[in-house]
Amino acid sequence: MKTRAIISLLAALLLAACSGGYSFTGASIPPGAKTISVATFPNYASTVNPQLSQKLSDDLRQMFASQTSLSVSDDEGDLRVSGEITGYDTRASALSSSDEVSMNRLTITIKVHFVNTVDPEADFDQQFSRYRDYAASQDFSSVESGLVAEIVSELCEDVFNKAVVNW
Repeated sequence: MKTRAIISLLAALLLAACSGGYSFTGASIPPGAKTISVATFPNYASTVNPQLSQKLSDDLRQMFASQTSLSVSDDEGDLRVSGEITGYDTRASALSSSDEVSMNRLTITIKVHFVNTVDPEADFDQQFSRYRDYAASQDFSSVESGLVAEIVSELCEDVFNKAVVNW
């Protein structure tokens, strides 16, 4: 009986010591950080998708809100994400046996500035880039929104992981 009580007490202490800074998504939020702000990413790419800036910014806000205990703030949060869209390019990515383009690639590149007011050593400035290939026989305008959604999702995961997941 005494051993069970000691084990239970140790387990309770361990859980109490770990509370507040970790979530089941792997996010490690520094103690004291309560809010996050995500600025709208201006689009400085040579080709501009008019919905991309808002989609990227909204999806980042949603990811932090749903996967952490942080409150999304319109003002400057304890954690701050800002940046810009620097690339939105389509290029040939594969040729067929007859030297014709068989696949095209949409690449989106963003530059991110992250500020952690609680732990400034976690600050970073980094570029992230993701792409999706699609058949050259497909009309780009018919597949663009699906490709953008997939790429933005991956970019958001990259930013989230760099900002708050310490693997």
